[in-house]
Amino acid sequence: MSQEFNSEKAPEPVGLYPHARKVGDLLFLSGVGPRERNTKKIPGVTLGENGEIVAYDIEEQCRSVFKNVRLILEASGSSWDKLVDVTVFLTNMKDDFATYNKIYAEYFADNQPCRTTVEINCLPTPIAIELKCVATL
Repeated sequence: MSQEFNSEKAPEPVGLYPHARKVGDLLFLSGVGPRERNTKKIPGVTLGENGEIVAYDIEEQCRSVFKNVRLILEASGSSWDKLVDVTVFLTNMKDDFATYNKIYAEYFADNQPCRTTVEINCLPTPIAIELKCVATL
């Protein structure tokens, strides 16, 4: 038996999936990026005329992603301190890892879930970071 959750504050999913799904005592979050709800604005991203990324600020994107994860956790009956596993997708490990790792350490100083960080070629929207999380309820 499972239950789906969607946050009224986090950005809308870009496909046919919920923000999170509860299975037993675990909460599985779909991929979460830095977009803002009800807008095309992506914090930390400057787009060109053709929608291509002209510039981005990985620190601003990290903070926005972490905010969105927190919103989904809270809407689903969990919380930041109950995260147990985080998978991070970066589109530019070479240039962004140090900044991302510094911001990550700020947000996870008290709770240190398991973590995997991988570099990928691109994400479905013009963003540089996405998180996939598992939490307890």
